[in-house]
Amino acid sequence: MSKIILTGDRPTGRLHVGHYVGSLKRRVELQNSGEYDKTFIMIADAQALTDNIENPEKIRQNIIEVALDYLSCGLDPAKSTLFIQSQISELCELTFYYMDLVTVARLQRNPTVKAEIQMRNFEASIPVGFFTYPISQAADITAFKATTVPVGEDQLPMIEQTREIVRKFNAVYSEVLVEPEALIPENEVCMRLPGTDGKAKMSKSLGNCIYLADTADDVKKKIMSMYTDPEHLQVSDPGHIEGNTVFTYLDAFCLEEHFERYLPEYANLDELKAHYKRGGLGDVKVKKFLNHVMQEELEPIRNRRKEFEKDIPEIYNILKKGSDTARETAAQTLSEVKEAMRINYFDDAELIKDQAAKYGE
Repeated sequence: MSKIILTGDRPTGRLHVGHYVGSLKRRVELQNSGEYDKTFIMIADAQALTDNIENPEKIRQNIIEVALDYLSCGLDPAKSTLFIQSQISELCELTFYYMDLVTVARLQRNPTVKAEIQMRNFEASIPVGFFTYPISQAADITAFKATTVPVGEDQLPMIEQTREIVRKFNAVYSEVLVEPEALIPENEVCMRLPGTDGKAKMSKSLGNCIYLADTADDVKKKIMSMYTDPEHLQVSDPGHIEGNTVFTYLDAFCLEEHFERYLPEYANLDELKAHYKRGGLGDVKVKKFLNHVMQEELEPIRNRRKEFEKDIPEIYNILKKGSDTARETAAQTLSEVKEAMRINYFDDAELIKDQAAKYGE
């Protein structure tokens, strides 16, 4: 069986370093690994509309922002199919059929849905489209017969819901759909990078993000204002590592070779942490080191983005070609689904022949 990846992002704004360490960097590595036969990267605009229905222009404008972030991080349209969700109408039809395989009670128990509803303060006013997006996500995954779905840990309930739908469909009809496996980040810190203010989640609405498209000056300014240890008032004071955003980011981005280049008095991050914990190491020095580390990581991305920005029509052309390819794949799966469900009336020559014989008697 072919090994296929399906993943993507909601186009509600530019992507940030949380997206980068949590999924984007890994996607590029997987794309270039040679281990997978196909890679589908989806800009999930239809899903984004479920809680932005009154502001479609926000989604429309951010399609290109996400595409630029993808390309500047190294996703290659020659190796990965980049497409826009709403342009694949087959996904809507698959969602409609899968709705009959899931109960309302099961959707209500989905931990990810419950958390998202609470975060958005939907309560009783939750849009039906948002409530049922685990089913839509199952359609996205199964349409491309994805075997692997790179996700954060918080998305694991969504993948399990997809697996349940696949098992139910295959049991009721026939073995058409592929049961996917989740692939979570290997670095635990990368699963959920906190915001620069120390909040549990980096969020555009909280203004605590470092964006991939940020200038070098913006990145430095955000790093130098990062939340650290509120009890570390004097350089001589012992410091705490747990909950210290600067050290969390170093855990996510720092390599031993960074010390050789920018902080040679320490051999590795463990030595730096030990000094901070016993006292005598100031926050400013650690932040300056983090700035060097992150600038080294982000500068190539910024430079590639500048090049891609010179030809925006070509970006749309890449997305159109990818969407055409994705539509062909999804249409094939939909055809197999309809055949299994026995609703492919006009393609079933045997059915027509049998009915003709029945009424011809």
